Amino acid sequence: MSDTVRIVEVGPRDGLQNEKTPISVADRIAFIERLIGAGLPTVEVGAFVSPKAIPQMVGSAEVLRGVSHLNGEFHVLVPNEKGYEASQAAGAKVIAVFASASEGFSRANINCSVAESIERFKPVLARAKADGIKVRGYISCVLGCPFDGEVKPQAVVDVARTLFDLGCYEISLGDTIGVGTPLKAKHLMRAVAGKVPAQNLAMHFHDTYGQALANLYAGMEEGIRVIDSAAGGLGGCPYAPGATGNVATEDVVYMLEGMGIATGVDMDKLLAATNEVSRLLGRRPVSRVANALNAKKKR
Repeated sequence: MSDTVRIVEVGPRDGLQNEKTPISVADRIAFIERLIGAGLPTVEVGAFVSPKAIPQMVGSAEVLRGVSHLNGEFHVLVPNEKGYEASQAAGAKVIAVFASASEGFSRANINCSVAESIERFKPVLARAKADGIKVRGYISCVLGCPFDGEVKPQAVVDVARTLFDLGCYEISLGDTIGVGTPLKAKHLMRAVAGKVPAQNLAMHFHDTYGQALANLYAGMEEGIRVIDSAAGGLGGCPYAPGATGNVATEDVVYMLEGMGIATGVDMDKLLAATNEVSRLLGRRPVSRVANALNAKKKR
């Protein structure tokens, strides 16, 4: 294990877009400011998608402009050329595109096959390359699909290699419905790292069955050193009933720091950010560490 891990904070986008309660632009900007202040310099802040499809991400351009003065790297999700143009008008320097490893999820989520989805964003990648914009690639359902069930590692390898060849600097492997277990996660990471360098891979695990931390540890044993997480365990998946949110940033930081791995994150400031966004959502954090620390403070 190396002594550093890079955390990509996805709460303001992947987390909030799956929460029923919409958060205002001003509150999303304040949330991102708190996350940056807590020592999380890489934050996914919004998505340039249809307001009808994802109303929670309305105002992403204003959010991006509102945090542009901060010292951080801000990512936005872009599904097509229209979204790309909007992202550039708002000053985006890093964008993310997404594909699924499963045909069933691809059709349910974006109404096309995996191959068709890749064709859709090829022009986005070409334009981004010409404009000097960094592109991150997401792959969903890498350890299981709510429609197709088990997903073969080779399907994930094929999509990952395609995204890498198209110019994505980093491929984030997502267990969208949180069904993975450590040995499966380990075998998957090893398979993908055989075709895409481990330093260009990230892990994006949901915690539906309480396996996310164990799966992250298994992936770290295979040399993966980038972890996506969401403050407070925000999020879920609209296509997977019962699926909980992303692995909580607090839980990841607690595990890593306990292993002697530096994260650069101030837990007290992160907890404050989590508590405030949870208050706005009208519920407690999903994070076990956040709840434990909050209980400790109340003693």
